[in-house]
Amino acid sequence: MTDALRQKLINAGRILVDEGQGDYIWGHITARLPDNPNRLLMKPGCIGIEEMTGDNIITVDIEGDKTAGDWPRHNEVYIHSEIMRTRADINCVVHTHPEHAIAFSSLGKPLSAMSNDGTMFSAGVPVFSETTDLITDQPRGKAVAKALGTGNVVILRNHGIVTAGRTVEEAVYLAIKLEKACRIQLLAESAGGPKLFVKEEELVAKRSRTTRGDQPDNAFSYLVRRWHLRCGCEVPKQYQATLENFNRSGYKAE
Repeated sequence: MTDALRQKLINAGRILVDEGQGDYIWGHITARLPDNPNRLLMKPGCIGIEEMTGDNIITVDIEGDKTAGDWPRHNEVYIHSEIMRTRADINCVVHTHPEHAIAFSSLGKPLSAMSNDGTMFSAGVPVFSETTDLITDQPRGKAVAKALGTGNVVILRNHGIVTAGRTVEEAVYLAIKLEKACRIQLLAESAGGPKLFVKEEELVAKRSRTTRGDQPDNAFSYLVRRWHLRCGCEVPKQYQATLENFNRSGYKAE
């Protein structure tokens, strides 16, 4: 099971970079070990998030200390450990520095329901502004976890984003969608600001569709396939475009 989780982290890192969320050697992702909830697999320092391998992924504990692995631990481990400590329902945390989300955070504006992606977050995204510096100790990690609250996304002003999911797939999906929502709204802002929005009477229904439970799994599967096809690599069996590999819970049976 641990080997499969490591492989999923490897795929997640490739997806995030493929979606424009790589920042050289910065940014990181963790996944909780299912048989030991106080241990987390983590992308190590010194390498890009797409360069994870089964051998260089490290293990950290809920205090943020490295417990296994040869590679160094990220200084911002406390984002992950404190969210995992606070939220037993969360099994994966992503922290990246996507350009559009950072730029959008500097405007001091909320995300609006002006796109499919914006609709996902238009109920409100918390912004952590206690510091714009790195989160390098437990108190700051606890503060980020507090800002996240019972939600799944938080913007670190002038710094980046944090997403938290029940699965790796969910956390990655939220990171991609949040960045896209920020990018689309920035485009509208640069053209004078959005004037037309999702109709109020359609908002709840549309939001429920964009956050449908099958979406993260199917999107992750597609993005794994896309990465492998682009590099001319064989697509792993569990991600191949065959009907049995898809979560069809959001689709009508007929």
